[in-house]
Amino acid sequence: MRYDARVLTQSVRWLVRSREHTNYTFDLTSLNLEHLAWWVADAASVPVDGIREYIAEAANDARLREHVRVATLASSRRHLADGEVRLHKRLGWYALVRALRPAHVVETGTDKGLGSVVLAAALLRNGFGRLTTMDVNRQAGYLIQHDYAAVTTRIVGDSLRAIADLSDPVDFFLHDSLHTREHELAEYEAAAPLLSEKAIVLSDNAHATDALPSWAEATGRRFSYFQERPVGHWYPGGGIGLAQSSRP
Repeated sequence: MRYDARVLTQSVRWLVRSREHTNYTFDLTSLNLEHLAWWVADAASVPVDGIREYIAEAANDARLREHVRVATLASSRRHLADGEVRLHKRLGWYALVRALRPAHVVETGTDKGLGSVVLAAALLRNGFGRLTTMDVNRQAGYLIQHDYAAVTTRIVGDSLRAIADLSDPVDFFLHDSLHTREHELAEYEAAAPLLSEKAIVLSDNAHATDALPSWAEATGRRFSYFQERPVGHWYPGGGIGLAQSSRP
């Protein structure tokens, strides 16, 4: 009963205070952030202290937060997004880009562009690299402005066609579009010929299907998974799946 009462209270508070109707944002528990740091460190084969620094770097990026807040309030879709910036598992995306230093990041499913500017911020900190992000919605990506837009190529259209039209190798591929097993697998298969030797493949909302672990096993890759633990939110959290080449 205490658990149900807590979830009900959180739900009522969210209904009153939040404008988000999808792609909910929230903070992660301290313990969950520590688990995220160790998961990223293992995937990137780097010391965990450095990953903690990258996560803190993104979490404390005042310029990024102010940009998201101002761009959200100025957008015609401001009634569907919260002004308070909460990055949750996107902190892991950022840390992976900082640690792995990819030259070309591809993201399917731009939506508001929150994940896009987080990825772009990591590329800007690295001093090189580009982001290609794609979405079928022409209104997607309104947060991608200023310096973040300078390192980002936006594509409006079906992700499978857009991936097929890419020519540059892909070092970091993130599926965050239509979360059906069939579409997710089709994206991995479309991206496979473009993946560099050490490329990593991420699935946002990997808790929804077994597409990425199935594809990883079929292609001889390792799979790992991180599960979010939100603070003060009724949503139980999503997960990041990651596939990468097997270690020797």
